[in-house]
Amino acid sequence: MRLSRYFLPVLKENPAEAQIVSHRYMLRAGMIKQQAAGIYSWLPLGFKVLKRIEQIVHEEQIRAGHIPLLMPTLQPADLWRESGRYDDYGQEMLRIKDRHERDMLFGPTNEEMITDIFRAHVNSYKELPLTLYHIQWKFRDEVRPRFGVMRGREFLMKDGYNFDLTKEDALHAYNRHMVSYLRTYERMGLTAIPMRAASGPIGGDNTHEFLVLASTGESEVFYDAKVPELKLGDRAVDYDNRAEVAAICEEFTTLYARTDETHDEAAFNAIPEERRKVGRGIEVGQIFYFGTKYSESMGATVVTAEGNRVPVEMGSHGIGVSRLLGALIEANHDDKGIIWPEGVTPFHCGIVNLKQGDAGTDAACEGLYKALVAAGLDPLYDDRDERAGAKFATMDLIGLPWRITVGPKGLGKGVVELTSRRTGESVEMSAEDAVARIVEIYAAHR
Repeated sequence: MRLSRYFLPVLKENPAEAQIVSHRYMLRAGMIKQQAAGIYSWLPLGFKVLKRIEQIVHEEQIRAGHIPLLMPTLQPADLWRESGRYDDYGQEMLRIKDRHERDMLFGPTNEEMITDIFRAHVNSYKELPLTLYHIQWKFRDEVRPRFGVMRGREFLMKDGYNFDLTKEDALHAYNRHMVSYLRTYERMGLTAIPMRAASGPIGGDNTHEFLVLASTGESEVFYDAKVPELKLGDRAVDYDNRAEVAAICEEFTTLYARTDETHDEAAFNAIPEERRKVGRGIEVGQIFYFGTKYSESMGATVVTAEGNRVPVEMGSHGIGVSRLLGALIEANHDDKGIIWPEGVTPFHCGIVNLKQGDAGTDAACEGLYKALVAAGLDPLYDDRDERAGAKFATMDLIGLPWRITVGPKGLGKGVVELTSRRTGESVEMSAEDAVARIVEIYAAHR
């Protein structure tokens, strides 16, 4: 994309309403525009990152054997009355009447609707196990929406639901989700720690939240200092191998890591003092096993091999897709702007022309742009007739991981400058070598 043809309404000053870094930089970088309290339009740059995150979530869900579908945002209230949650959910639920005076709601989650889909189409144990998921907009009428997309009222969420014959099968689905989430977050350049948590209005007695450590997090967290060092890395995982998946989950959950809701002071004090850490975390996902809570109340049953009809065992699993964008910025920024990890960056590389209109620099930038596009990458070429300082400030603010700078002096020596946004390190090399280096970097993130 050429910046002269892109819609990027950046702001020079910090907006007064932005209280935390992610909200401030998302507004300044022209990623979002507030339309009402806690409700945002996603402008091109923000939408681009949102789609990168969504794609990683899809890929890892499908890798784990989960099947995508799409459910509506509006739901009939009668489904929630069947489960008993319609009145329990409280004022966070946006309740609506249609023109025929039927009670509807803007879905905050989809346990009831997916259970209704299941009971209409699945009858036999032979059709299990089954895990269905979608990525859809949700609405929760927060009493005090704040912090931009971190605590908005409308948000994009991946929610998945497993249906299994036995508790053992359902706990394998739980473990499978935990591993798939660990890989999802790592691909985004995040360390998201699974912590024992409370289940809240979803229900159930087995749940973990995934939290990204950040000073602006809404939850106080207590953890062993060794926990953030745990990584899946490049390990190949056979999601059908129950022992392998369970072993990975044990590896990531044995060390102490809990939110303030489930904190056990005695267990925490048993950790060596130098490893006891207290901080704050941003919740970016949660997994639940809740057994037959919904299947019993809503009649989601299957016929077993013995001919008996039994309620299925269930769990649900969510990732805050839009919230992840804010968490990524909270974990990756400096005083100049955002620093995107390579896995989620809106553009793979920025190209800065220091002397727009000069035949030599224009030709070199065009060559770089075309070579990167031909390699399957998505560069952003700043071809505006602007001062070099303004171009660098824009690139720093929007946070592209890599920048190629082209100027007459460097071209006189046959080189361009490749700069890492994260480290600030710059290296001079030929244009061909710069392209090859960028291609090599992103090959590792595909």
